[in-house]
Amino acid sequence: MLVQLVLGILRVLDQDVVAVYVHGSLALGDFNRETSDVDFLVATRTELPAEKLPALEKMHAELRDRGFTWACNMEGSYISQKLLKRYDPERCWHPSLRCDGSFGLDGHGSDWIIQRAILREYGITLFGPAPEDLIEPVAPVELKKAAQAILTEWWSPLFEDASRLDSSEYQAYAILTMCRCLYTIEEGLVASKPAAAQWVLDTTHGSKWEPLIRQALAWRKGDELNAIDETLAFVRYTLEQAGK
Repeated sequence: MLVQLVLGILRVLDQDVVAVYVHGSLALGDFNRETSDVDFLVATRTELPAEKLPALEKMHAELRDRGFTWACNMEGSYISQKLLKRYDPERCWHPSLRCDGSFGLDGHGSDWIIQRAILREYGITLFGPAPEDLIEPVAPVELKKAAQAILTEWWSPLFEDASRLDSSEYQAYAILTMCRCLYTIEEGLVASKPAAAQWVLDTTHGSKWEPLIRQALAWRKGDELNAIDETLAFVRYTLEQAGK
């Protein structure tokens, strides 16, 4: 499928393509066939004009129609090599394939500081130069600030509206994301969610949250987690730790 993805991107964008990478859990070595998405990134020579986007949307739809299992579980972004180099919150809207299969411009938040670090250090090159040739190193202090910003921007609003947690899948996602935030804030490094969860279990944090974390690690599609209150408590705990 990834071969066909690259061929489709090259067919639509031709000389506009600088590189194609896989990042996320597949690159980190913790890909879970039950719960993971395939995360890809395309570096382009310049920002793509709007007239190119319908052809890309069609290409991704054709890939799904060909029956590739993971074509329905993909997320990806198209970012110019200039803007890929370093995260710029003032220029963070990029063409993106969303996990529900829709395609359009999406704003990239502070988590993309962490995604760039993962991509630079662990990304799999499908086409073009190695990711470290295009992305500047991300310092530990930047990673820590990004994790703190993610908690403030994305997770604090749960205390006003927790409807996202109605989904068991989202509860598991939230729990493991808190583990990754704790790890990054304390260590200044990036890790997959399962690896960060194991780190939390091995530290003093784990004594209180072990049952919840193990539930999240064991969750599979179709399972009922029923841990909304516990998940909110873990989010609150992580926010408190980030503020210390």
